[in-house]
Amino acid sequence: MDKPRIVIVEDDDITSLNLNMSLQKQGYSVVGVCDNALQAKHKISVTNPDLVIVDISLDKSNDGIELARVIRDKYNLPFIYLTSYSDDNIIDQAKETEPYGYILKPFEPNALHASIQMALFKFSQENKHKEDIHLLKVDNLNLEKLLYAKRSSDKPIVIFAQEYHLDISLSQTYYKDVKIKLTKKENAFLRLLVAQLGKIVSFEQAMNYVWEENGATENSVRTLVWRLRNKLPTDIIQNASGIGYCIEE
Repeated sequence: MDKPRIVIVEDDDITSLNLNMSLQKQGYSVVGVCDNALQAKHKISVTNPDLVIVDISLDKSNDGIELARVIRDKYNLPFIYLTSYSDDNIIDQAKETEPYGYILKPFEPNALHASIQMALFKFSQENKHKEDIHLLKVDNLNLEKLLYAKRSSDKPIVIFAQEYHLDISLSQTYYKDVKIKLTKKENAFLRLLVAQLGKIVSFEQAMNYVWEENGATENSVRTLVWRLRNKLPTDIIQNASGIGYCIEE
């Protein structure tokens, strides 16, 4: 297995040297040692490391925090802060950059190793989750096929629950042949549930299919379901605690 490749960004020579020696002793490959943000950006671009260790207080300022934002937004790499600060304001600013860990000075080698391993694992899991969501986006292209496969006749009608039906061609839902007035998002979520009758629609699937814009959360889905339940004549949407929702087939 390839050694994880790490860039160190630390302007204290002794700390930087100790970090370098400790990381190499623990089996990491140190591909860059920098003492300022400009040098670090160049080194990251050239070496494409697996992780970056960043001193929060580069040049006795917040340059480390600004560098971390670039690492996150431009390079999409995990990073760990190295800090001797306990100031709440500094920590709050650092938290906004969503670091993968903190190492307090003077660092302890075993704690350093554990923090790096956790950061790399968390980053890999997040990337896997993003790939899964991408697959869900591809699956959504088949939603119409799923709906048409559930028809009980040649008409574009899917009957579900008791006395409900979805007109696929009109994208309208009816109860006892009376149209239910739904918003665009409510209608999209109900179509998703009907397309997968008897199966759980996860929060991720709902957020991906219903919300075209970014920023939707699990609470967004819960609020949508609450509104939808208030509009449906009967309670047909079931909870799958912590996972999502479904309608029985």
